[in-house]
Amino acid sequence: MARPRWMLHVQAQFWRVLMGIGMMLHRMASPRPPRPNFKRRVNTTVSPTKGHFDLEFYVPKSYHMHKKLKGKTFPVVVNFHGGGFTLGTAHDDARWAKTVVDEVGAVVVSVNYRLAPEHPFPTAVEDGVDAILYLVKHANSLMLDPDRFAVSGFSSGANMSFTVPLRLQSEVLEQLTGHAPPTDVGSSSSAFLSPSTAYNVNGSTNQLSVPLSEITTNTSSTLALPGTVSMNPSSASLLSTQKDGATVDIRPIARELNLRGIVAFYPSTDYTQTRAQRRMTCVRADQDLPAVFTELFDESYLQPPTLDKSSPYLSPGVAPSHMLAALPDNIALFTCEWDMLLAEGERLRKRLVDEMGKNVMYRMVPGVPHGWDKAPNPLRESPGAREEYMKACAELNKMFA
Repeated sequence: MARPRWMLHVQAQFWRVLMGIGMMLHRMASPRPPRPNFKRRVNTTVSPTKGHFDLEFYVPKSYHMHKKLKGKTFPVVVNFHGGGFTLGTAHDDARWAKTVVDEVGAVVVSVNYRLAPEHPFPTAVEDGVDAILYLVKHANSLMLDPDRFAVSGFSSGANMSFTVPLRLQSEVLEQLTGHAPPTDVGSSSSAFLSPSTAYNVNGSTNQLSVPLSEITTNTSSTLALPGTVSMNPSSASLLSTQKDGATVDIRPIARELNLRGIVAFYPSTDYTQTRAQRRMTCVRADQDLPAVFTELFDESYLQPPTLDKSSPYLSPGVAPSHMLAALPDNIALFTCEWDMLLAEGERLRKRLVDEMGKNVMYRMVPGVPHGWDKAPNPLRESPGAREEYMKACAELNKMFA
């Protein structure tokens, strides 16, 4: 029997306090990760539930010097924290942010998206889209390079590293065709425009580009950005769209938002599987996420209970092929050996490689449970975490090159 909303709210607040203490202990280990260099507040436009959220910026040491010179721009990694869409903050991934800043020379923008149960599905994903729209709109003043964007995430945030680009697709297609995204976000295919009827990709690459002019996102979620949104780093760009029998060719103008890659750590990818089914796939049941957490996460975020769990904005592992095809070609995917989410992560990897022909760097970290890199140990960093982060940074350097 589902718990009342007020009870979920109270329990979420309780566990947020405890998780905050755990993350404080995690950050105490030497070397301590930095605090964000600065923050920006974003007013929401995509979600029908209006509000705001914060972006936390971690920047290279040369950032402020170059800001005075007004010449250089930096690659960007937009990061989404974990916590089952219910717990956690943008500061939880500070160690990852520091590693990326140091090893890649990129600006890391960690998104403090709104949480469930106060803001259930799909608010987090819509906030993620708003974060990217904001960064593109303010790319010049923030010294960001729209041609070198990537997304990353952990656990539920790793889910968002796939679902936010998928949700961005619907914003792009709305601009191209005049069709609004599905109002029933639980509908995974029929309401979404298929490539055979909505657009044709020119050339040999899978790319989604849209002309953008001064960002104005209104209450009906109409997208307009400066430049071109490209969901693929390849250079052969374009796309034509058919509307009312006429073919419109969308040519790049001014600049592009080029989403070059995804880095996902132990993502949840298939909510069509029950928790019981997921637990059966884990080789170490004693290392599984406790039911007290997974039940809170699912009851808080998966609302209403009749939600179609095959929605591509919830379960990217079962998203229609034409949607996955428009994801970036370069993906780094990390899973954990002792994790109930391992099997679905491997299924998504197989689809991306076998069906989509994506370049997936896959790493199953042996002998670790879900979220192992966030251990609340104030005496030392989580063993092996930095090494895995370095592997991910090597992939980011390839993506941005």
